[in-house]
Amino acid sequence: MGKMLDNLKANNRAWATRKVAADPDFFKRLVAQQTPEYLWIGCSDSRVPANEIVDLDPGELFVHRNVANLAPPQDANYLSVLQFAVDVLKVKHILVVGHYGCGGVAAAVDGQRRGLVDHWLHPIREVYAENRETLEAIADRPAMLNRLCELNVMRQVKNVASDVFLQEAWARGQDITVHGWVYSLENGLVTDLNVSIASSDSG
Repeated sequence: MGKMLDNLKANNRAWATRKVAADPDFFKRLVAQQTPEYLWIGCSDSRVPANEIVDLDPGELFVHRNVANLAPPQDANYLSVLQFAVDVLKVKHILVVGHYGCGGVAAAVDGQRRGLVDHWLHPIREVYAENRETLEAIADRPAMLNRLCELNVMRQVKNVASDVFLQEAWARGQDITVHGWVYSLENGLVTDLNVSIASSDSG
């Protein structure tokens, strides 16, 4: 069983060697501290690697990923990441990043039952219900689902911005902006949805 992972271990050693060859102090700096200015809330999809998409090194991006890039106010995992990023790391930007062709978004509204994940995806069904008329007017299903991906990101941006951790940070005068992006698997580019919120009275 262990042999199956030998290639990953070999990859790790080659990667570490390359990093030190290019920058001898790279890991020494990482050990000293992490001072990321960004929190990335993204999808767990293996095709959406946060650091690579924005070409940042380890230590420069604090990352939280889950199925369909949700920021549910009742999820302790997400809330713990958010509080740590805001109160301890003092990030300046929170990026909610969805992606077109998201399987989680599609699964939320395809009518099939999958078990626990159906509960997790419930917020997307709510977004669909609230925008049903607009979405059902889009005849092309992939295009409709892509619009739902965008609407989901917009909702999660509102969730983040309305959270008490953000509200308190803004009240203290912390400089934090919440952004909504969507990533395209087809060309590797992100689109800014222009729904950024920078203070408690921005929305």
